[in-house]
Amino acid sequence: MKVGIVGTSGYAGSELLRLLLSHPEAEVVYVASSSKAGQPVAEVLPAFAGLYDLVLEPVDAAAMGRRCDVVFTATPHGVAMELAGAILDAGAVLIDIGSDFRFRDPAVYETWYKVPHTRPELAAEAVYGLAELFGQEVKEARLIANPGCYPTSALLALAPLARAGWIDLETISIVSMSGVSGAGAAPKPMYHFPHCVENVQAYGYPGHRHTPEIEQGLSLLLGREVPPVSFSPHLVPMSRGILTHVNARASTALDQADLVELYREFYRESPFVRVLAERLPDTKSVAGTNFCDLAPRYDARTRRVQVTSVIDNLVKGAAGQAIQNMNLRFGLPETTGLWAAGFTP
Repeated sequence: MKVGIVGTSGYAGSELLRLLLSHPEAEVVYVASSSKAGQPVAEVLPAFAGLYDLVLEPVDAAAMGRRCDVVFTATPHGVAMELAGAILDAGAVLIDIGSDFRFRDPAVYETWYKVPHTRPELAAEAVYGLAELFGQEVKEARLIANPGCYPTSALLALAPLARAGWIDLETISIVSMSGVSGAGAAPKPMYHFPHCVENVQAYGYPGHRHTPEIEQGLSLLLGREVPPVSFSPHLVPMSRGILTHVNARASTALDQADLVELYREFYRESPFVRVLAERLPDTKSVAGTNFCDLAPRYDARTRRVQVTSVIDNLVKGAAGQAIQNMNLRFGLPETTGLWAAGFTP
């Protein structure tokens, strides 16, 4: 399977390169960069010295589509929609790690991202690639919209409860904490080391762009519109990882054992979701992996369900999930190239 990557020098693009090194069915044949074309990958990304003998090429969507079976676009919003048509017309599958095709309704995208959507017909066609929830649709898709990192962690935490009807959807509150790599590689004062270190920052609420994506994910899961959710993100001084805590009022009295069993049954065929009955999750346990660890708990005193979810924002929240979608789309076991332990310590 021949693979192309647009946006190779960014964090998600370089994580794709790292993970694809151990993928037995994938060969990276085209790496593109709009700003660093002509430079060897090993010069731009020294971690890959001696591992990839590739030179960054200009972004040529039609050429990528002809030379590759699948193309990943790890680009800022507004870029992938300009490349998608030529890539798809040339016969390749497109997996967009950015935000351009996550929303079925382009008007929602335009409202939250402040960019006109130039390919609304492709947005309507795209499959939302949260594999644990929509894997069957992914298997038939030619255009897959990789979910955002925060929505991935939140939706995996909420899905079993929402599907079972065990929570009042109008009471959902989501609080997330992310490492600074979630903001991308472009330098900004907010992510400058002296400002980030020993500092926890709230940002982007109300009105973070991932809020409507979480709402749409729940709507797709349930087949109906859901009420607005409350989402509050925070930046914490670590390189990678997301911890999300969701809570909602229970719609009925619950038993803790039944709650854990609900999650285990819901994710019985989802190898990357680990349901924790005893301990609470931490980001270090999933660093560098495609796993999501979930800990559902029922607080009988307040009649609220609380679920903690942890992922690596660059793997399950970006590149790993994209490869998981590629595996499903091309008929491979979804764990291919991804079944590995994380970084310890």
